[in-house]
Amino acid sequence: MPHTYLTANVYCRRLFGHKVYKLALSASTDCPNRDGTVGVGGCVFCSTGGSGDFAASSAFSVSRQINDAKRILGAKGEGLPYIAYFQSYTGTYGDLARLEQIYTEAVEHPDIVGLSIATRPDCLGKDELAMLGRLAKKKPLWVELGLQTSNKDTAAYINRCYPLSVYEKAMTDLKALNVHRITHIILGLPNENRADMLATVKYVGQFTDGIKLQLLHVLEGTALADSYRQGEFQTLEPAEYYELVADALELLPENVVIHRLTGDGAKRDLIAPKWSGDKKRVLADLNRMLRAREIQPATE
Repeated sequence: MPHTYLTANVYCRRLFGHKVYKLALSASTDCPNRDGTVGVGGCVFCSTGGSGDFAASSAFSVSRQINDAKRILGAKGEGLPYIAYFQSYTGTYGDLARLEQIYTEAVEHPDIVGLSIATRPDCLGKDELAMLGRLAKKKPLWVELGLQTSNKDTAAYINRCYPLSVYEKAMTDLKALNVHRITHIILGLPNENRADMLATVKYVGQFTDGIKLQLLHVLEGTALADSYRQGEFQTLEPAEYYELVADALELLPENVVIHRLTGDGAKRDLIAPKWSGDKKRVLADLNRMLRAREIQPATE
């Protein structure tokens, strides 16, 4: 039976009335899993850039970052509005007054129609939620949480440093703010089998408004790279990943927005899987397989 999924592009056209692009920006935050507050070293897969390797330089003001990011995007984004996307490290951790000033500058920019902030669910206390609530009243707000897995053993292996109960509370609290909640999961984590990965997808589908499906990348400068070089695990092959994505889409409720079907790390740092570096080919092959499975994107 054919299955339909809701893409971020269609969701944005319904929400904003037209196509939008994300601009990767930086609020120059840290992470409690790096500075010793809840852990050290960060998650084993996280790069030195805190998953924000493609963001504009935090050395500049937000307005300057927006202009620089627009230039990098080039002609394909010209004349269209943008979502200000703060992905690196933990977007609700640190000096909240400084962060609110940065995010407010972003949402008040005339070219920005929405704000997207990536953070940890254990960094969403009363004051952080109050800040997000104020921002959500200005323009549509998306909050992205990096869950990665619902498997407790894997969570310990990747050094996530919070239990599922914290994620569930965060999702409840964010729902009360009327923000769009996005959950990030990784397919192909060490020691997980197909059932483990799909269990995470099914679990997340109970709570989230949107999801990012990410292929595990092994990047230079990460703890995961050391494990990979020691032969402790293997990364997924293309066919394995494509089948997992197809199964995940069939498991998810059709109103969950699919913000990502794969991902790409910085090629200069990519150790494995090398095949993932050719993003155009990956997406073409993935979409071909989805069509063969009668899994298709919703229309406007």
